[in-house]
Amino acid sequence: MIVAGIGSKRGVSVEEVIAAFDAALARAELGRDDVSLVATPAVKGGEAGISEAAALLGLPLVLVPQSQLEAASSRAKTHSERVVALLRVPSAAETAALAAAGAHGRLLGPRFALGPVTCALARREGVV
Repeated sequence: MIVAGIGSKRGVSVEEVIAAFDAALARAELGRDDVSLVATPAVKGGEAGISEAAALLGLPLVLVPQSQLEAASSRAKTHSERVVALLRVPSAAETAALAAAGAHGRLLGPRFALGPVTCALARREGVV
C-alpha cells in the first residue's frame, strides 16, 4: 500500500496539489493506481485544495493528528525549519505519509516540492 502525504502553504489550489502528486509519482516511477490514500496533517483539514484533490483522485483523505505526526518524525528524511516552527515536525508531507502507513511504513524517498505543495510517498511494509 502506498500513501501520499501532502503538505502545503495556505490556500493551495486543486491543480497545484495534483501537479505535485503526479510529479512525486513520476519520480518514484509509480502511477495513480498505486496509491491507496492521501494523508495530511489534521491542521490542514480545512484546505479545500487538498480535500478536493483527494476527491478528484478518488482517494480517501486521512487527517493525521499531531501526536501521530510527532511519533513518525524520527523517520522523516528532510527537515524544514518553517514546518518545525509551525507543526513541531521536520516535514508535514513525510510525517503524514509515514503516520498513515503505520509503524513499519517507510518513505520511498525524500518529499517532492513543487511550488507551495510537498508530496511524500510511503509504503506500508508487508502490504502489497
